[in-house]
Amino acid sequence: MQHSEQVQIIESLMQHLDRGTNVDAGCQVRNPVTGYTSQEIAEQEWQSFFQDHAQVLGLSSDLPEPCSFFTSDDLGKKILCTRDKDGQFHAFLNVCRHRGTIVENEPRGKKSIFSCPFHGWSYAPSGELIAVPKEEHFGPVDRECHSLVALPAEERYGMLWVHPRQDASLEVDDQLGDLAAEFDGWNLGKYNYQGLTTYDHPMNWKLAIDTFGETYHFGTLHRNTLAQDFYGNVQTYDTYKRNHRMMLCLKSIDAMRDQPKDDWHVLRAALPVYYIFPNVQLIIGAGGPTLVRVYPDGKNPHMSRSQISFYLDPAFSEQEEPRSPRTDYDIEDVKQRMQGFAEVIRDEDYVVAAAAHQGAVSGAQEYVTFGRNEPALHHYHNTYREALGMPPLEVISN
Repeated sequence: MQHSEQVQIIESLMQHLDRGTNVDAGCQVRNPVTGYTSQEIAEQEWQSFFQDHAQVLGLSSDLPEPCSFFTSDDLGKKILCTRDKDGQFHAFLNVCRHRGTIVENEPRGKKSIFSCPFHGWSYAPSGELIAVPKEEHFGPVDRECHSLVALPAEERYGMLWVHPRQDASLEVDDQLGDLAAEFDGWNLGKYNYQGLTTYDHPMNWKLAIDTFGETYHFGTLHRNTLAQDFYGNVQTYDTYKRNHRMMLCLKSIDAMRDQPKDDWHVLRAALPVYYIFPNVQLIIGAGGPTLVRVYPDGKNPHMSRSQISFYLDPAFSEQEEPRSPRTDYDIEDVKQRMQGFAEVIRDEDYVVAAAAHQGAVSGAQEYVTFGRNEPALHHYHNTYREALGMPPLEVISN
């Protein structure tokens, strides 16, 4: 992010604090609760957003070295992501071409050969079939025709992009719009993978997404946790096609008021939260990013899952660079903060979101209301609806 834009964001947050204001969507809107409970809508979303749309499955350091791999089944099919011996990223259907058995069952690791547990057919990290046991008995096998089935895959801006449909094309720059250059500036590829936490939750997947869409709730729900470090109901907000960027206001911004603007760094004043359509929240902390991926349970509107991955700046404990956001926290403290953030999501945000799902299925009301101070909720629900050919949310005040 350009330093001039960082200064502009910090000044905007300070103005909101001084004036007692917040971002303003200009109106309130109604969101029908059927968007969370409808089986028909859930089926449309599963196909349009999770079968026919490119997905971010991780950051570059999820595959830290040649021959590293991880597996995924969040998109309703078994996927094997690899980095080959030359460092190239690949994604395959994790299915042996002999009898269709799952080839690799470990969640992640490093292997130079993937061998099917059924008959031992073996594949390179680049997908080629390299060994067929007792081929003289089995009969000749065309290696090229029996390689792992490749999916469109691309490593861009430190993110691992995969399309779950093998005949599709990836258009990452078009999907990101102007966010592409900003992500490039964050140098996401430099961070080290620290671990993955998975939460299953009894609620519609969009309710999980909703918890990241405003800070209006910080003073109530997070009064003993996040509200200790953040000013609630204060943020900046910008949209980029179907994506957005929220800047959440840290209380540490107060210490910057008497500092020269040349020394300002946005990560000392704010927490950037990026939404990548349709299901990703990328949160850039001073110690490193947190990647939150939310998935429905297939076509079931009443269950979903969150995959929360943590990454650490390898230079975090080294000498500070100009305008560095780093603090005096040690690495273990940063790791604990990352895990603590995930626990807040689980124990506070997702608990009330699951309760909201119970409210949605109760029949108590036909819609929920998004306020003027919740523009992210307006934006991404309207993007969902637009993508499914539905009318925009109903405006109820101006």
